Parts: sequence; structure tokens; C-alpha cells
Amino acid sequence: MDLISLRSSADSETGFSSPKVFEKSFAMCIFSSRARCAAGHNQASRPFLYVLASILSAACVISFASAASAQCAARDVLQNKLKLKTRSASVSQQPIKSARDVATWKTITIGTFADSLALRNELDSKGCNVGGQAAEILARPTFTVSSRKTYVELLDLSPAQLGFTSDTVTLANVYARAQQFGLELAAAEVGPQLRLQYFDQPIGEFLIIGMDPIKTWSGEPIILNVANGGAGLILIGQDGRSETDISVASRFIFVRSHRPAAGRDVVGAIAGIFPPP
Repeated sequence: MDLISLRSSADSETGFSSPKVFEKSFAMCIFSSRARCAAGHNQASRPFLYVLASILSAACVISFASAASAQCAARDVLQNKLKLKTRSASVSQQPIKSARDVATWKTITIGTFADSLALRNELDSKGCNVGGQAAEILARPTFTVSSRKTYVELLDLSPAQLGFTSDTVTLANVYARAQQFGLELAAAEVGPQLRLQYFDQPIGEFLIIGMDPIKTWSGEPIILNVANGGAGLILIGQDGRSETDISVASRFIFVRSHRPAAGRDVVGAIAGIFPPP
């Protein structure tokens, strides 16, 4: 799936716009203040208005607390980028010889949630939108989280850096070449965990998680994509079939392996693991 079609998928799955939380909360607080003023002029209705003012004041606090905890909305992303002074990194397309040629792009932590439901609830609490396919595989029994806290080194690579020169390449061939160079596929948990630990993602960036696909209830294999389509930070699903064509300019997230790289005879066996269409 190329970047254009993936963006269309993101738009169709998300269907949301930037919230107006602060404006609504501010209006509620003004109304609360007016209620207090009215209470001062009308002694007979003072108890009722005091109760009303207290309720509205509490609503103000809750609204502002909710806005403060959200991190995935477009406004919050911009604030994070300004605060952290991050820049969109240009990805090299020069072919690599091994994983040692690639610096660690990001180190994240997995195994910090008791189960997948707690992980999904955290995505919701941070305002991170989750597409329909992604939400479905997060709810599948085959989606599991690590039982212990672990630090994972992530590498950001394109198929072009893995040596492919055609316009597109199959997902199976990308995986086989990556493992030949000493990279590992990521655990499914890496996708949502990266979403929660990457709040300053630049607009227009789509990162395909190199992972074993998880099947939806209808049997469709899906992999995850951590993206910023412009309307906020999202986690979406995309076609995870072995024969799926991927643009060589696409960006994949793999895990650095601390085991010896596989030989070319092993690569053929890896490619054969993928089930037929």
C-alpha cells in the first residue's frame, strides 16, 4: 500500500476533527461565574444557584483535566513539537549492509500494561484515535502484551535501504530481507506502545510496523501503522497479506536483534513461512 492510499485509509478510518475542548470549558466556567453573581442578587434562589455553580465549576475542572491529559489531538501534537523542538528527520534511502549501519531511531518500553484492554483504554484517555481494523485486532485473543517491562530498540528503514530498486516490493520480501540484515519483527504491542510514546510525530508521517499480521474476525490479516495524517495522532490497520505490494519509499519499524544475522539460505525459508493467498 503506497502513502497516498494509506492516507486515504487513515481518513476513512478516523473521521474526526480537532476538538474544541478549551472553548467549551471556558464557556462553562463563565456561565458558572454568572450563576454565582445571580446568587448574590437573589437571596431566595441562592441555595439552588450555589449548587448549580458548584456543579458547573466541577465540570470546568473535569474538562480542563481531560484536555490536559489528551496528547494525540492536532493542537497537542503541535505544542509537543514546539516544546520539544523536534524536526522532521529526512530518511536516507542509501542501501545498508547490516543493522549495524543503522542507528537506533527510538527506544520504547513495552510490558507496562496488565492486558490489551488496559492498553486500549490508555489510547482512549490520551485522545489517540484508533481505526476500525486496528481496534479489531487489538481486541483479538491473539493480540497479547508482554508480562514484564522491556526496553525495545526500534529502527526506521525503507525497503529501498534494504536494497530493493523496483517501485514496489511484496511485504514477504521486505520481511525476509530485513531479517537477513539482522532485524527482527516487532511484537504486536509495539504499535500501540509507539503511538503512546511518540506524541511529537510530524504531519504526513506513516510508519508501518514490521510485525506478524493478526487476523480480524473475518480472517483478514492486518498489520499496524502509526501515523499523523494531519488531524491528530492515529493508529490504523493495513493489509498484512504476504503478497501485498509496498512502495520502496515506505517506512518500516523493525526491532534491533542481538542475534547473528541469518544467511541467505535461511532467507528463503523465512519467505516460505507466509501462507499462500
